[in-house]
Amino acid sequence: MKRALITGGASGIGYAMGAAFAAAGYEVWVTDVDQTALGALPAGWQGRLADVSNEAQISTVMAEIAAIGGLDALCVNAGTKGPTAAIEDVALEDWRACTAVTLDGAFLTLKHAAPMMKAAGKGAVIFTSSTAGMYGYPYRSPYSAAKWAIIGLMKTAAMELGAFGIRANAILPGAVEGPRMERVLEAEATAKGMTRDAVYEGYASGTSLKTWVTAEDIAAVAVFLASDAAARISGQSIPVDGHTVNPDPQIGT
Repeated sequence: MKRALITGGASGIGYAMGAAFAAAGYEVWVTDVDQTALGALPAGWQGRLADVSNEAQISTVMAEIAAIGGLDALCVNAGTKGPTAAIEDVALEDWRACTAVTLDGAFLTLKHAAPMMKAAGKGAVIFTSSTAGMYGYPYRSPYSAAKWAIIGLMKTAAMELGAFGIRANAILPGAVEGPRMERVLEAEATAKGMTRDAVYEGYASGTSLKTWVTAEDIAAVAVFLASDAAARISGQSIPVDGHTVNPDPQIGT
């Protein structure tokens, strides 16, 4: 049986990825910092409490997986939204808290997964970036900077690991329905002096398809990128966003 690990996999996009990989016949492992959510994972999933920004914790998880045969798919998904504020109002500690999880965590996850994947001579690494990693994101500078950096990490990983049969790609979600983005909507509405509904409609109107996307949309692409159907796809940034044409529509202002 193939094995997939999803960081930040106990809720949201990560949970949807886990469900999609399970449906595709994978043994699913997830890490998360939410013990309650880990306790509610479906039967058969392997959940581990781990902060991806803590090298010792993520190293321990990877060592455990290596001992039972390694990974076929690694979804580097864990991240945090960071503060919503103008650049000059972002505290350094808030910047570092966001980048520690979103960027440092991605680096540490890959650092400790790469040796076992190289030894196996196969595998797929799927990073969760964002359309913020294509266009920028007003009032979300730490998040955007980290998501841009993930693209560079992904492309470098594709170059370093390709000779070992390992592919690396990034999915760039747009506005994804769910509780996490509801918190973003409220914060952004306050920062921009808009209503929550105006911000919501602004996100949708900024895409060609005039829509948000779902976590399941993202998960389906992750499973595809890990499959044999994507055997010659590596080093790519793949937006799943309804085609963003205006990354910062100011509806209602």
